[in-house]
Amino acid sequence: MLIKDINKSRYFKAIDETVLCELIHPKNDAVDTNLSIAHAVLEPGKSSLPHIINKSIEIYYILDGKGEMHIDQEKQVVTKGQAIYIPSNARQWIKNIGDSNLKFLCIVSPPWTEDNEYLCQ
Repeated sequence: MLIKDINKSRYFKAIDETVLCELIHPKNDAVDTNLSIAHAVLEPGKSSLPHIINKSIEIYYILDGKGEMHIDQEKQVVTKGQAIYIPSNARQWIKNIGDSNLKFLCIVSPPWTEDNEYLCQ
């Protein structure tokens, strides 16, 4: 059985400027899965940088806060309890438009890899 405690996880700043920790990833954990899950945090007024994940789909699940999600030419306000599907090769970024931290899960399938993500100009 694998159980990961978010309170004991190491957070770091990702390439897109989001603060996150990897909760479950097959490269770090002895699990046979075709996805990875990270917990992400953006402070009020902060945004992730526009980026593309080119060989994986991603789903954001909003745990807390209020954001403005941008996928290609679309934008939408997102709040707690909502899941957002992000297709592969989509230009994406999210901005915290609330008064508290925006917290969300990033679920990536196949699992996220550094060489699969790049920043947009």
